[in-house]
Amino acid sequence: MNKTIPLYQVDSFATEVFTGNPAAVCPTDEWLSVEVMQKLAMENNLSETAYVVPDKSGVADFGLRWFTPKLEMDLCGHATLASAWVLFNELNVEKDSITFSTQVSGILTVSRGNDGLLTMDFPVYAPRPAPHHKMLEQALGGPALEYLTAPNGMKLAVLGSVAAVTNLKPNLNAVAQMEGHGLIVTAKGEGEYDFVSRFFAPLGGIAEDPVTGSAHTVLAPYWAKRLKKETFHARQVSKRGGDVHCVLDGERVKISGHGVLYMKGQAHLPG
Repeated sequence: MNKTIPLYQVDSFATEVFTGNPAAVCPTDEWLSVEVMQKLAMENNLSETAYVVPDKSGVADFGLRWFTPKLEMDLCGHATLASAWVLFNELNVEKDSITFSTQVSGILTVSRGNDGLLTMDFPVYAPRPAPHHKMLEQALGGPALEYLTAPNGMKLAVLGSVAAVTNLKPNLNAVAQMEGHGLIVTAKGEGEYDFVSRFFAPLGGIAEDPVTGSAHTVLAPYWAKRLKKETFHARQVSKRGGDVHCVLDGERVKISGHGVLYMKGQAHLPG
C-alpha cells in the first residue's frame, strides 16, 4: 500500500507564478529515509526539495533538510523561504517567526512582515580573494575582474557590468571542473539594484539556479566592503529572475523575499 504525503510547490523570491525560484516542500510527521527523500527530489526535478518535520527535541519549531536532484545540501535559501511560506499560509502556523534546526547550518529563523515579506536569518560566508582558478576563463569565456572563494565552498567571479552578467553563456563543463558548491557571477548594479548575480551549480544537478538565497550569504559581505553599506536591493538576473533584499548584521545576514503558491497535492510513495 502506498503512503501519501503533502507536496507543495512555491515560487520563491517572486510575487507571481512562473518567476523567482520554484521549490518543492514536503511537510511530514517523521523523517523519510534519505533514500526516499533523494528519490523524491529527483522525481520533482526542481533545484531543491525541502522536507519539514516537527522538531521534537525542543531546540526549534521544525527540522529542515534540502535535496537537489543529485545530493543533500548544507543550506538553501529559496527552499527555506518556501517552507516558511507553506507553514505560515497553508498550515496556519500562528507565529510571527519560525525556527528551523538544520544538519549543518545551525538554527535558522524566518519572520514574516505585514506585507507578506519573509525574512530569513542566515550565517555569513565572507569570501576571500584567491588565485584565479585554471578553469575560470574557460568557464566564463573571458577573464574576471576578481575571483574569490567562500567558506561554504561557493566560488565568486566579479565582472565589469550588469550586461556582462546578464548575457553570460558559461561553459558548464568548465564550471563543473572548478568543483565546490557552484559559481556565483556578479557585478555592480544599476538603477534601483545595488548588485546583480547569477549562480551555476552543475555538480549539484543545477545548470543555473534561478534565484539563490544562499549565494547572498557570500554576496552581501562582498558588496558591503565594495559599496560601504550594509543594506542591499539585489537582483538575480536569470531567465526567471527575482529580487532579493539583504541586510548585513555582523556574522549574520537577513535575506528577504516574497513567495507565491504554484501547486499543491500529494506524493505517493512506496509503503
